[in-house]
Amino acid sequence: MQIAILLYPGFTALDAVGPYETLSRLPGAETVFVAEQTGPVRNAGGSLTLVAEKPLDEVTRPDIVVVPGAPPESIEPHLKGGAIVDWLRTADVISTWTTSVCTGSLLLGAAGLLKGRRATSHWLALDELRFFGASATRQRVVFDHKYVTAAGVSAGIDMGLTLLGRIAGDRYAQAVQLLTEYDPRPPYDAGSPDKAPADLVEEFRTNGFPGG
Repeated sequence: MQIAILLYPGFTALDAVGPYETLSRLPGAETVFVAEQTGPVRNAGGSLTLVAEKPLDEVTRPDIVVVPGAPPESIEPHLKGGAIVDWLRTADVISTWTTSVCTGSLLLGAAGLLKGRRATSHWLALDELRFFGASATRQRVVFDHKYVTAAGVSAGIDMGLTLLGRIAGDRYAQAVQLLTEYDPRPPYDAGSPDKAPADLVEEFRTNGFPGG
């Protein structure tokens, strides 16, 4: 089973690494980071580099596609089309599961893969997701046919575990959760716009995504 995790300049690190830490533990999994060109790819802010092992044109039949999100300045150029969107259309023809984290669902939308489907994204990007014809929802992880979308950033871990359970069974997914000690107890109860201070939510609704 080949798992292709897409990289592009400015990607959000946890969007890629969270699903990697869960899905790469599937029995017989071959996990490969892919990009337009092989080599180092820097995340948003340029503080972390992951290495793309293969170019897009060499990975055309993945079983699972994982698309991380990015801040607007990094993702918006790809929403108009190009190599990444073309590759997503090609890979999706063969894939068993096509997945995204955070604003990665906008790339799936730009590829025309979410029209009429339920999907999610970062809460600040839900209106843009609707622009691509998706039925946007605030759920943390959304399954619609073979498409699995996760809400913002940390939700990619939940998406990976949930998909792991679908593929390998609940007990296997529970074992991975146990061994990674994924037992979140956040110090603040501000992880969604329903819970965060209203002025903080309004600040980001007004100013949009923070840079980097």
